[in-house]
Amino acid sequence: MLRISKLTDYATVILADLAADPERLHTAAAVAGRTRLAAPTVSKLLKTLQRAGLVASARGAHGGYHLTRPPGAISAAAILDALEGPVAITECSGQDSHCGIEHVCRVGHSWQRVNRAIRRALHDITLAQLAGLEAGAPPMPDLGAVLRSPSRTPTRA
Repeated sequence: MLRISKLTDYATVILADLAADPERLHTAAAVAGRTRLAAPTVSKLLKTLQRAGLVASARGAHGGYHLTRPPGAISAAAILDALEGPVAITECSGQDSHCGIEHVCRVGHSWQRVNRAIRRALHDITLAQLAGLEAGAPPMPDLGAVLRSPSRTPTRA
């Protein structure tokens, strides 16, 4: 199953909270209060996001965290990369493939195409869209209808 981790989901919630007022500095405690996430989790994720360059911090009595770029310039791919590393649905889909059968595999190329399509979709969605601050991406087609269409039904010889 393709699924992001709970921490990645929480990091997105935290980034969406910062995106609601990107010009202001936000303390970890204030973010925890608004998002209802545990303060230690918020602090840990803010540090991870800072190391990834998505947020910056300012120390002092009036310190806190803020986004390093406008919410519309941060992609879902950048968020996932920061928390989980680049998307690679199979061993051969990653940048450093170590698959022992890659040279004889018949399906790897197709999985790589799927991986690139997922990556493009993640690049097309911004934090501003995830946070509900701007119009979203074009609606996805009804996959059920596509799969039920007669032209997609396999025929038997």
